[in-house]
Amino acid sequence: MAEYFRLPHFAKYSVCALLALIIFFSSASARAHDLPLSYIDLRADKSGVNISVEASAKNLAHELSGVKEGVLLTATGARAQKEKLRALVAARFLISSGGEKIPVVFQSIEPLPERGDVRLHFRADWKTGREPDALQINCRLFPYELRHKTFLNLYQNGKLERQEIFDKNVTRLDLHLKGKGSAQSTLAVVSQFFREGLHHIFIGPDHILFIIGLLLLGGSVWQLLKIVTAFTLAHSITLALATLGIWNPPARIIEPLIALSIVFVGIHTTYTLAKGKDKDEEKARPERDLRLLFAFGFGFIHGFGFASVLRELELPRAALGWSLFSFNAGVEFGQMCIVLTVAPLLALSYKRSRVLGWRVAAAASVAVILMGAFWFIQRITLVG
Repeated sequence: MAEYFRLPHFAKYSVCALLALIIFFSSASARAHDLPLSYIDLRADKSGVNISVEASAKNLAHELSGVKEGVLLTATGARAQKEKLRALVAARFLISSGGEKIPVVFQSIEPLPERGDVRLHFRADWKTGREPDALQINCRLFPYELRHKTFLNLYQNGKLERQEIFDKNVTRLDLHLKGKGSAQSTLAVVSQFFREGLHHIFIGPDHILFIIGLLLLGGSVWQLLKIVTAFTLAHSITLALATLGIWNPPARIIEPLIALSIVFVGIHTTYTLAKGKDKDEEKARPERDLRLLFAFGFGFIHGFGFASVLRELELPRAALGWSLFSFNAGVEFGQMCIVLTVAPLLALSYKRSRVLGWRVAAAASVAVILMGAFWFIQRITLVG
């Protein structure tokens, strides 16, 4: 520790910046495993629209005084609270046409214990007896939760026509039901889920920390590009496999393995740095760089882990292709933003002084090990 305080100011600031970045990733990742989401399906026909509203029992229980989450996940408990839940949804989900509110009639309630959710079913009949051209939807189910998002899917004649997202900034949407403008453009879907992918990379970035661990040994632009490409290719394959339901290992196995992969890369980096400390090379890297293999091999595991986010988003199968592609593109763009932030910092450190670069990378690699170990213990504990 005393040696650290004898470092030049630039070294201190670089170490602090990298450690702060890693600690931020750690706290954000812990939140990412409990995404506050809800879902609304609108199935319109010529006489009206069937509405299903699904939300977590945890969020709903928060709104009901003295009611515990587990109670709402039983058929008896959900039925006992159906009137309060109906009133809650009716007050925060409003549907209208031409400025006139359309009455919504409650039909049934359905606990989903395997998902930890409760689903309510409603029906709204068109006032005029014929389908309107457009609907206006106002929705903010849980205003106390700023991160909460509500995914809305609009179906007409059994076909998915639109996908929209309500959040703290978007609480009203206009939906065309027929004629020109009723179908959502591919560009709108791509843009929407690209933003979601970009958002989720920053609130669930354990695989980004894995990449940072790989970058700490430095290298040429071509070397780093190959490492990132190998990781991207591997986790894109398993992300698609899991999302399409072809192969989906349980989270209780995948999540601890992701944490261990971070620890492994941190240990490898620390060992390599220690081994090359007294050498004369510009940077302490082994003659045979194994990082490409690590990136590709562990990338498969990380892909299964990130698929859990897509499952929580409940992407409709009717639009799964573009949604999956654009979500993954958002993830990769966010990943590249992190790479382009960290790599120049490390390169500048090594450029100023080989010893300085070594110290910055060594301190960051220890932080990577500690964060990975923390996640591993946390995830094993949660499973237990």
